[in-house]
Amino acid sequence: MRTPRMTVVGAGSWGTTIASLAARNVPVLLWAREPGLAERITATHENPDYLAGHPLHPELKATASLAAAADQADVVVMAVPTHAFRQVLAELAPHVRPWVPVVSAAKGFEEGTNKRMSEVIAEELPGHPAGVLSGPNLAVEVLTGLAAAAVIAMPDLSVAQRLQGLMRTRLFRVYTATDVIGVEVGGAVKNVVAIAAGMADGLGTGDNTRAMVICRGVAEMTRLGVAMGGNPATCAGLTGLGDAIATSISPLSRNRSLGMQIARGKTVEEATHGSHMVTEGVRASRASHELAEKLGVDAPIIREINAVVNEGRTPQEAFRGLLHVKPATESEAG
Repeated sequence: MRTPRMTVVGAGSWGTTIASLAARNVPVLLWAREPGLAERITATHENPDYLAGHPLHPELKATASLAAAADQADVVVMAVPTHAFRQVLAELAPHVRPWVPVVSAAKGFEEGTNKRMSEVIAEELPGHPAGVLSGPNLAVEVLTGLAAAAVIAMPDLSVAQRLQGLMRTRLFRVYTATDVIGVEVGGAVKNVVAIAAGMADGLGTGDNTRAMVICRGVAEMTRLGVAMGGNPATCAGLTGLGDAIATSISPLSRNRSLGMQIARGKTVEEATHGSHMVTEGVRASRASHELAEKLGVDAPIIREINAVVNEGRTPQEAFRGLLHVKPATESEAG
């Protein structure tokens, strides 16, 4: 049987990390938008734009041709930001062979439609198995060999199990699931929770407050995930609570850093200016709020964070607003 070949679309920090990990198991081709970056990755086995100083697997190769990337793929991992996801898929679609699984590694909703990335895959590449890879995965830590885990969720468990072996290594554990909705909602909403936790840190509110924000944020994530058709247990696992913890406490987290900088007086534009790294929580805040409103889900943290990052509310006003929310029993809203 021929060894399957993987294409990773998107040479940011996480896409590059996935590609380098998988290259230990199967041939991998990484697509980079910039030809110069693709050439440097292939020649030097390093991504100087996103992971400077961190060596990549010596067998990893990169290309700037979407057609070349798609032509060789037995599985495609989409690791481009949500705002470019549909456009890149549309460009990729004519070149992907029928029935090749397409896995999203993006964490967010599509701006304007509020669709999950697997829904976008289904629209742009109908007939292809569509799923998601997600978890508490800070790229630099994973690439340097620190133990971590992720979940690959596909509607068909047998497909997830086949893909599982392509990505796991001794120190990168990959679990399988079929709850694509729950995994995607967790991956998007945890970015909003991380902004809230970062704001709490920036305001100097203490560890107790940060723990409260994370736990109540995960409760909102769970309510939204269930309303969208997900399994509540998923939000208590790696792709919900686990990812929320990592993203809310790590100094490597862009969303936590954004929240801290806003709390210290910067605007969103000032906090993100000059960075080529995408902070998905800004878009996810609006989408999560709109989805919660549409589905009748009580989500005060999501509401307040959206008001801060998208509507000009101050962190101090948001914090005071949350303190006015009347608590019910812990398992209920509020």
